[in-house]
Amino acid sequence: MTRAAGDTIVALSSGRLPAAIAVIRTSGPAALAVARAVAGKAPAPRRASLRDLRNADGALIDRGLVLFFPGPDSATGEDIVEYQCHGSKAVVAALIAALTASPGVRPAESGEFTRRALANGRIDLTQAEGLAELLEAESEAQRISALRRAEGGLRREIEQWRGVLLALSAEAEVAIDYADEEDGAATFDPTSRLAALIAELDALLAAPRVERLRDGVRLVVAGPPNAGKSSLVNALAGEVRAIVTAIPGTTRDIVERIGVGLAQREIERADLLLWLGTSVDQPRHRQCLLIASKSDQHDRSEGHRVSVIDGEGLDTLVANIVAIAQRIIPGIEQPGLNEREAGLLAECHSALSRAFHLNDPILVAEEFRLARGALDRVSGISGVDELLDALFGRFCLGK
Repeated sequence: MTRAAGDTIVALSSGRLPAAIAVIRTSGPAALAVARAVAGKAPAPRRASLRDLRNADGALIDRGLVLFFPGPDSATGEDIVEYQCHGSKAVVAALIAALTASPGVRPAESGEFTRRALANGRIDLTQAEGLAELLEAESEAQRISALRRAEGGLRREIEQWRGVLLALSAEAEVAIDYADEEDGAATFDPTSRLAALIAELDALLAAPRVERLRDGVRLVVAGPPNAGKSSLVNALAGEVRAIVTAIPGTTRDIVERIGVGLAQREIERADLLLWLGTSVDQPRHRQCLLIASKSDQHDRSEGHRVSVIDGEGLDTLVANIVAIAQRIIPGIEQPGLNEREAGLLAECHSALSRAFHLNDPILVAEEFRLARGALDRVSGISGVDELLDALFGRFCLGK
């Protein structure tokens, strides 16, 4: 269906049917007129009104509550009318059919309510992404992080940075205009404000990405044949997850059939590598723990001594793994960036860093322009059309 900004959209905004109550939501210029046609007298703004809901022939569909939220002070920035009725499939289908029978009223596409909120300035792109993360949250940490983003935590920081950059850009333009005068460009010195802004970006870019809350930490156990990898995996998992026998090389044959290349790729992708070999053959990896496994059978001193037979070193190893994971996964108190935001803020950081070392106000002004452009793409002001299609495709129809 072709999306038109002037249409009034309709969708079920509550959960799967059947249910005790269903919420049907309309948004757009015809929302109030359609409410008068279906529910009779228009409801007062922001007050629940009990109404008979009827189709175009006057037949009763259901009795339910009707609420009117006038734009622009609504969730989408447009007039919104919500209907709360009995949550049967038949009632909902009949009500949606009655609502969409009017010209210019159609079923909403996925995420279209939130997309209109973005288009009308009610939220920015960082909040829309936070809302998508909130809808997909499965853990308490995910919920808290996503809620902070959805409520505008990052948006407020970006607006502050953008205000500073606009002021600096204006000063740079003045310096350019008066460069030939005695005290023209000489009075333009943005270094202290730039240093503070760069430091704030440094701190935010150094924090772990919010995707980690969803994807977790990738832990890979690797090492030479018969090093005890399968036994360690089972011990860490607390259940049998890998084949273990007294016959050396039992799982080596399986790995060889899959391919050594696959094992190497898994090592490279690991956030944390537990290496059960020696330091001599230890792979180069950004985060690797050397494990002296089967410590009950030898006296090897290098690495974490671990035995799955008598439990030696297991608690210490788990504690070390948890400590490393906590550095990789963002804390709920951090605002957090996703990979898209981090990439754009890194562009902004680079432009500001270049500006910091320049003296020519013309060159500085250009770097400020590039930095503002990166910030605008973070918040969705420009250059994000393809991204929006992908983002709002993750939303349900009524959101």
